[in-house]
Amino acid sequence: MLCHATGFHARCWNQIVARLPGRHVIALDFRGHGQSSKPDPPYAWRPFGEDLAGLLGQLGLRGAKGVGHSMGGHAVALAASLHPEAFSSLLLLDPVILPPAAYTAPQAPIDFVLRRRNQWANSDEMFQRFRDRPPFQSWDPRVLRDYCDYGLLGSALACPPAVEASIYAHSMAAESNIHAEAAALDIPVRVVRSGTPYTYGLFSGSPTDPGLASRLRHGVDDLRTNLSHFIPMEAPDLVAELILGL
Repeated sequence: MLCHATGFHARCWNQIVARLPGRHVIALDFRGHGQSSKPDPPYAWRPFGEDLAGLLGQLGLRGAKGVGHSMGGHAVALAASLHPEAFSSLLLLDPVILPPAAYTAPQAPIDFVLRRRNQWANSDEMFQRFRDRPPFQSWDPRVLRDYCDYGLLGSALACPPAVEASIYAHSMAAESNIHAEAAALDIPVRVVRSGTPYTYGLFSGSPTDPGLASRLRHGVDDLRTNLSHFIPMEAPDLVAELILGL
């Protein structure tokens, strides 16, 4: 089960799925993203995990490998606590599970996210504009292609700027703190953290609590100093290897 980050969509996993032959892989579009519905803001964080838990229940999933990037890591960890039987192990890729002291209150929406260009002639225009700009310039070009090709609904972004901005704004809200739920997980969890600074959204480096793995019953910390927050986009081969090695 592959769970994407804020502002992304299920098809951003295409290149990783291609590296998992013979596996049954499910990737979803969270609310506000991809082809899923777009409720009006605000967007709190717990509903993403609760939505995923509801899907797990409908699918009757048992013993799967759960993989989440950024906000998707937060969601899959919460969903695993709500449906303990669904997952045999988790891979959290720079999850937005902040240090406990960081959870205080919602922040103001980020202006540059609200001002993101929302209308495009086509996905080719997106790709050409992004390919040489940070943070996209370090991505595998095939992943960027998938991001652009499936990132529009008609001519508009599949994740509207107002939705993305609201998600960022609620990342530090007190109710987004899932440390208690994560600590109760009784399955192996590999926490892959970025060691390369970047500037995008609220954070200038990894948003993951450096002590997260140590707070888990069966946590393993995996620091990757050569990768930014966008681990699945930069290193699909590595991510596929980590999934197969769970």
